[in-house]
Amino acid sequence: MLRVAVVGSGPSGVYTAQSLLQGRAGRPDPLAVDVLDRLPCPYGLVRYGVAPDHEKIKSLQTSLRGVLEQPGVRFVGNVPVGPGGVSAAELGALYHAVVYCVGAASDRRLGIPGEDLAGSRSATDFVSWYSAHPDAGGAAFPLAARSVVVIGVGNVAVDVARILARGAEELRSTDIPQGTLEALAASAVREVHVVGRRGPAQAKFTTKELRELGSLPGTRVVVREEELAADPAWADPSGLPGVARRNVAALGAWAGEAERADGPGRADGKRAGEGRAIRLRFFLRPVEILGDAAGAVRGVRFERTAPDGAGGVRGTGELLDIEAQLVLRSVGYRGVPVPGLPFEPGGGTVPHDRGRVLREGVPVPGAYVAGWIKRGPTGVIGTNRPCAKETAEALLTDLPALARRPVTGRDPLLALREAGLSPVEWPGWLGIEAAEAALGRSLSRGTVKIADWDGLLAAARGA
Repeated sequence: MLRVAVVGSGPSGVYTAQSLLQGRAGRPDPLAVDVLDRLPCPYGLVRYGVAPDHEKIKSLQTSLRGVLEQPGVRFVGNVPVGPGGVSAAELGALYHAVVYCVGAASDRRLGIPGEDLAGSRSATDFVSWYSAHPDAGGAAFPLAARSVVVIGVGNVAVDVARILARGAEELRSTDIPQGTLEALAASAVREVHVVGRRGPAQAKFTTKELRELGSLPGTRVVVREEELAADPAWADPSGLPGVARRNVAALGAWAGEAERADGPGRADGKRAGEGRAIRLRFFLRPVEILGDAAGAVRGVRFERTAPDGAGGVRGTGELLDIEAQLVLRSVGYRGVPVPGLPFEPGGGTVPHDRGRVLREGVPVPGAYVAGWIKRGPTGVIGTNRPCAKETAEALLTDLPALARRPVTGRDPLLALREAGLSPVEWPGWLGIEAAEAALGRSLSRGTVKIADWDGLLAAARGA
């Protein structure tokens, strides 16, 4: 029996397992794949990164589930790799090959004064909070804030803005945790500023995500036409890629609407500024997060930028302050080192050749990578398919040599338990699903996520 461990049960890990099984289809020598995760729940960022109101994307869990339920695949949750868990060397002794699909677990910082003030947080923390990630630990955000600044113009920034602006009643039918729903219902937030240092043509959000902002009840999207016009592509977007061209068109339509909405009155008779507003701002670079006497955020100071003619921006020296009581940075993810593996700190990735881990240019026997830890935090969920397939093909090519690697020959689950770990297998995950369905029924809602470690593990043990 050739045994392979895939560390990480998000899309890259599950697609790797699927590619391995497909590559071995019809072969006489069996291949067993254990998909390990430090959490007791599978699906990675599909469960803990996709916003609760994006039910179509969350439905991808169904196809991931189909892979994890295939013969020859085992889900093994609650097994951390690294301190407090199993080491890379120990995994290498239990499995003929190990594929690390651990993603990019950290977020990038701004590196500006005031970043550690109370009320200055990472958007990743906010996403973990509304997604019920157990590491969030019941984190609280100052939603008594009237104004929020989100720094960054990617899909995560748009998700955060949408959740802040969406009415809690609209989220009641989702699996958002009850405590988060109640906090959002009591939120005082009225303005969300989504700010990018470059122009609209360089924004990283997809058009579908962007346009969703315009469909939120009681919320208007405000765009300043002068900031659009500062981008050379505004006058002639024909040379832009499709997504950027559509983004610019959507932003342009809102710019006209914003002028009418911000005027002295509105055609529908409502006061200008009534309800919530999402303000999309461009060509503003954060230089300092401003604090009050109590050490809490009171605003963000930006320097206005301008195109430098080479695809970047330059500072103009003009400063602008935006009031805020909560600041969320959304400027990208970053991989963290896996103890025992080489690491490239510049890119936050593990050095590799088509998925084979390299140490000083030489392949590390039995060690592979796929997903963000392999290529960096780029692409969409579907980008993980070809990435995982490339790694799986490399591993399958190496199987004759891998089969000669000395391993214990024991069932790795027994070894993990003897090492003091408490793996959660598939029946335990099904127990968590059942407990979340029961929690939803008790709240007269649909399925509601359990948001703490103790609750998840108790439900798994109860199964």
